[in-house]
Amino acid sequence: MSMLTPPGMGGKYRITGDVYPRMRRPHRRRRIVLASVAAVVVLGAAGWGTLQLVDVFSGGDDTKKTTAGKQADCKPAPTPSATAAAKPPKPAQVTVNVYNATPRKGLAKATADELKKRGFAIGKIGNAPAAYDKKVPGAGLLLGAPTATKGSFAVLGTQLAGATTKVDARTTADVDLIIGTAFKALSPKATADAALVALNKPKPAPARC
Repeated sequence: MSMLTPPGMGGKYRITGDVYPRMRRPHRRRRIVLASVAAVVVLGAAGWGTLQLVDVFSGGDDTKKTTAGKQADCKPAPTPSATAAAKPPKPAQVTVNVYNATPRKGLAKATADELKKRGFAIGKIGNAPAAYDKKVPGAGLLLGAPTATKGSFAVLGTQLAGATTKVDARTTADVDLIIGTAFKALSPKATADAALVALNKPKPAPARC
């Protein structure tokens, strides 16, 4: 009996020739199939991830381009001076009552004369009311109706540096200049004129997109 004869066959079946039957494990083919499927899944996932990264980076560039396009379309907003209602009044449109709240004589008349030379309309001239007489510690106090805060205070304020403002219950457009104890003189005319020019040229508003 040949050594290649399977046991128990008694030599009935013999294996001859150079080709022999090969014994394969029963699950080997299944493992190969599963490995192939897993490889396909891994490759697909890697490809999908690559596409996502490409989309992210390309999308960032599109966003920048879109933002740049929007900025190019932005237009500056009109400045407050573009409408007549927003412009401050001219000195001739501001009537000033000049009152002296200091012990020094003649300040109200001298100050009123100078303001008149600078183009302001002059109203009453005299000593300050008892509520303010010798009670204004600064250079001066501008007193007027709430509407004065929209322009008259700013225009008159260019003539006296350090003046404070206060509103009262009046309904008229006139403004009081109450001279305080720290008053020395009105601002130099050149300085006041430059301040008026700046007041009529406000900064432009931020652009609107």
